[in-house]
Amino acid sequence: MKIKTQKALSSGGVIFRRLNDEAEVALIRRGENIWCLPKGTVEKEEELEKTALREVEEETGLKGKILDKIGAIDYWFFWKPDNTRYHKVVHFYLMEYQGGDVQDHDYEVEEVRWFPFGGAISVMAYKGEKEIVEKASEMLKRRQDADYS
Repeated sequence: MKIKTQKALSSGGVIFRRLNDEAEVALIRRGENIWCLPKGTVEKEEELEKTALREVEEETGLKGKILDKIGAIDYWFFWKPDNTRYHKVVHFYLMEYQGGDVQDHDYEVEEVRWFPFGGAISVMAYKGEKEIVEKASEMLKRRQDADYS
């Protein structure tokens, strides 16, 4: 049986809020203990930014405003039900929290929780997403430094 290969495109975000001079990021938990960033499939004709905002809101219950693009990660995975190997690219955006509640997440997610950036990185499951959160943290520090200069 021949294995098919397909591309998959997703978009998501690092949504943050400031609490007493400290920035926090919202992570989602899937399964037992897989903490990761909210993201999802780009629908036909949908722009990456719109997907990111929609998926973050669906998976976290939070509304965000995009400040900047952080970057993208890519990886391969095999999906046994359709005997297909996927090359997935996920684009991530830095988002400022605008409202909503982490209790309003959708059924695909077990839990949503706010973490300080360092704490988020230490619990996250995926190396590529940890690197995205590190980049987001650096972007926020640069923005904050610019605000005070």
